[in-house]
Amino acid sequence: MTRPPAIWPSTIRGINDLPAKQKRAIYCTLIPDWVYPRFDIDPETLTIDGEPAVKMRCPDRSRAMEISVFHHPHAEDPVIYLQLADSFLGKLMVLLIVINDPNSERFDIDVTPDGKSTNLGTSDRNVQEEIRAMEAGLAPGQIRAGLRGFRSSVPYFERFVEQMHQDMFLIEPLAYHNAVIFERYGFGYTVGRKEMERIHREFQPGGELHQQLDNSTPFRHPDAWKTVRGRSWAIHDGILGHPYTGFHMYKRIYRDAGVSTFPDLEW
Repeated sequence: MTRPPAIWPSTIRGINDLPAKQKRAIYCTLIPDWVYPRFDIDPETLTIDGEPAVKMRCPDRSRAMEISVFHHPHAEDPVIYLQLADSFLGKLMVLLIVINDPNSERFDIDVTPDGKSTNLGTSDRNVQEEIRAMEAGLAPGQIRAGLRGFRSSVPYFERFVEQMHQDMFLIEPLAYHNAVIFERYGFGYTVGRKEMERIHREFQPGGELHQQLDNSTPFRHPDAWKTVRGRSWAIHDGILGHPYTGFHMYKRIYRDAGVSTFPDLEW
């Protein structure tokens, strides 16, 4: 495989405008080292038994990129899916990161019973599949159990950002539990910290959200306030009165923001 250039562009747009082999080499630095031996992926050819196991979408002149890593060339879902883009201010933004356990059961929360996309439950819902996923220990938006690989992925992001001559990257949590997890890995808030603190406060006994945990739906169990996952399902179910949106987080490379809006959390 071609080695990445010594000096990288400072934006995704700049990387995407490089020759194909160079930008591919740069984006491959985002794949954690443990992925290759675990799934028998050849790190030089990015193949399994000669068939492609890594797919990239990074067209010229685009400010976004996608990378998908599969445990089998014909697998339905990627083990790792990553989507990055340039923000309006020129900062690197993580639009979506998914790390799936390919050997775990699949829950079709991403499609309605008639086959329409739910955008991982953000635009529509498959409630029966969500109930099954919740009962199996998953959180909103998960189609499979995770590999607990996000923590080990953060250093790869940080080195990637450093090579782009930047000192931070941005992310928008899709669900409450995502935000709490990102806090644990050193992220802070540019927008939304006060609302996260309010949510924690209102989930305490006597609070507005706690009072709505009334078993009116399977996602509003009276004990849901005690755990990150329980709260996230209740919020996904609409307990806030509006969608969980508008939260913006950042991570300064090699620094911990020291934020915790759910002290002494239980998953």
